[in-house]
Amino acid sequence: MNYLEILNSLDEIQKNLDKFKNHNKLLFYNKEKVHKKQIEFHKCTKRNRWVFGGNRSGKSECGAVEVVWLSRGIHPYKQNKKNVEGWVVSLSQQVQRDVAQKKILEYLNPEWIVEIVMQSGRKSSPQNGVIDYIIIQNVFGGFSRIGFKSCDQGREKFQGASLDFVWFDEEPPYDIYLECRMRVLDKKGEIFGTMTPLKGLSWVYSEIYLNPKNDKEIWTIQMEWADNPYLDKQEIEEMSKVLSSDELESRRYGRFLSLGGLVYPEFDPNIHVIEPFDLPKEWFDTISIDPGLHNPLSAHFYAVDFDGTIYVVAEHFASSQTVEWHAQKIKEICDKLGWKKRSDGRIDALIDSAANQKTLASNKSVTELFVENGIMVNPNVNKDLFSGISRVKSYLKNINGEVRIKIFSNCTNLIRELKNYWWGDNDAPIKKDDHCLDELRYYIMTKPNNNSLEQKKTTIEKHKDKLIRKINQNRRKAL
Repeated sequence: MNYLEILNSLDEIQKNLDKFKNHNKLLFYNKEKVHKKQIEFHKCTKRNRWVFGGNRSGKSECGAVEVVWLSRGIHPYKQNKKNVEGWVVSLSQQVQRDVAQKKILEYLNPEWIVEIVMQSGRKSSPQNGVIDYIIIQNVFGGFSRIGFKSCDQGREKFQGASLDFVWFDEEPPYDIYLECRMRVLDKKGEIFGTMTPLKGLSWVYSEIYLNPKNDKEIWTIQMEWADNPYLDKQEIEEMSKVLSSDELESRRYGRFLSLGGLVYPEFDPNIHVIEPFDLPKEWFDTISIDPGLHNPLSAHFYAVDFDGTIYVVAEHFASSQTVEWHAQKIKEICDKLGWKKRSDGRIDALIDSAANQKTLASNKSVTELFVENGIMVNPNVNKDLFSGISRVKSYLKNINGEVRIKIFSNCTNLIRELKNYWWGDNDAPIKKDDHCLDELRYYIMTKPNNNSLEQKKTTIEKHKDKLIRKINQNRRKAL
């Protein structure tokens, strides 16, 4: 074989490899390069999952793969079944053709396709038309149906079916979302959405992202350009220079926006929120309380490791109750945690100085009532709003993947308030739903700087702290 024949042979081999890759794209998904947040999405077993991502962050890619895995019965992280039926929902037929439909066809080996029914165009070239549904062979011997819907068809077109899954590619109208939830009810199916939050503080923000009802089946994650290993870093930097700060927030980072902006844009649930673990008792620090009897009373339990990292480990949040009732609930949490107590059996806590005022139901102040009920509250807290916000922001700041405050996932009200704290028109935060954030500020303003903490730390404490961190990391990886 001469040199020219060898080149032709190599060229033919490369063409065959390219053809194989094009027909078997699913085999190469997250293999050569791994998109960690896509894998996290696929592994999650919650039944209402949402990815908030910037453009080109990889959000639609994982939605399309999830559809194909479920339909083929080959999901690597879930229990599979045959005869699966689901919908792919786009904003319009044109968007369906150009985005969700296109991506699904890329991951479907043509050999798996049994039938394609078109709404418009020819099924011999489905990528150029609008698909009604696709029937594919399931590995368990059944047949799965992937139906395509567009929101511009109206709610009536979303009635009647019984489904295993619904994928929303971008944010649907609320009535269509509710209708699709009914479609997955009897099969205990799942809903997942992938979207760039360009509509501001929409229903998705208030119902899904904030999750005010603490629905255990709702799960969210944010993806940004840097999470996508296939995007060139230089291109990311160049595009970031072109976009405005607001455009960057939504189109790069996948964050919701209002006109005033978030007070704590540094807060990232994927970084700051962690699953609870057993802390050493010497980390326990104190409790901070924002008193509200008719409004919610918020109390959080704070711990500090030997590096000065703050852990928010438990919360009490309730309204329309007496001081005696709140004190009892706080003591019950203390008993459960094994929280430290004074020699007289009482518990130390910080509290807003407003607690020195007498209540309508008693001639005693809230401070006095807490003391009588075994909570030794200290009302001498620094309430300066702007310096407090600045201090909290410094603790939330992500420096090389490390943050100085971590919040246990069971502190749902604090997490919700951090997500929903906005600047108002008067250059001050909107005074609404900030009870947790007030007492968070009171607590953080009591902390010394990291240098003084570092000087107090012994070699044994450093070693113990390192071991505890490693154990916690291993636990999170195992989940």
